[in-house]
Amino acid sequence: MPTRTRDDEDLPPGQRSVAGWPTHHYGPVPKFKPERWEFRVFGATASGDKYIWNFEEFIELPLSTVVADLHCVSGKTVPDNEWSGVATSTLLALAPPAPDVTHVMVWAEYGFSANLRLHEFASDQSLLARFRNREALTPEHGFPVRLVVPPLYGWKGPKWVRGIEYMTRDRRGFWEERGYHNIGEVWREQRYSYQEEPGEGPVL
Repeated sequence: MPTRTRDDEDLPPGQRSVAGWPTHHYGPVPKFKPERWEFRVFGATASGDKYIWNFEEFIELPLSTVVADLHCVSGKTVPDNEWSGVATSTLLALAPPAPDVTHVMVWAEYGFSANLRLHEFASDQSLLARFRNREALTPEHGFPVRLVVPPLYGWKGPKWVRGIEYMTRDRRGFWEERGYHNIGEVWREQRYSYQEEPGEGPVL
């Protein structure tokens, strides 16, 4: 299914619609080894336990679908994507966080990470996507799973996700430690850390 373009007037400030699906990532594309792949939920879980799914178990989890734009901090927007995957609400129900959890750290291959506030991760628009426009993700775009959080810039939804850490206090992820905004809301143009207001992130 081809990606549509849309009038830029409908997009958040500073964004422009692009055709196709440009790929951006830091470092090499990881090699997928299904026999070694696991998805973990750990940290401040309600039970104190870790939760682990192997690849066969993970792909058996129920699928949800969300239609949403993908916004890159560079200003490019890929509009109207049909994402299908595991809703974050499903994961939270299967592996409940402790009552005092406020944030999550999303962990991906090569130790990449992104921090989110719990309510953003738990949104009914957020999901661990396995498909885009009814086709499996390609390795370059995050196969077998990437996080999608539509109100935030794309770096907040890492490719090649391997786990979720529940946290009782905020901690910056990989790009947030390197000058990107700690929250990253698209409609507020929260692109870079120098734009942060007091209380919007841990001290760099």
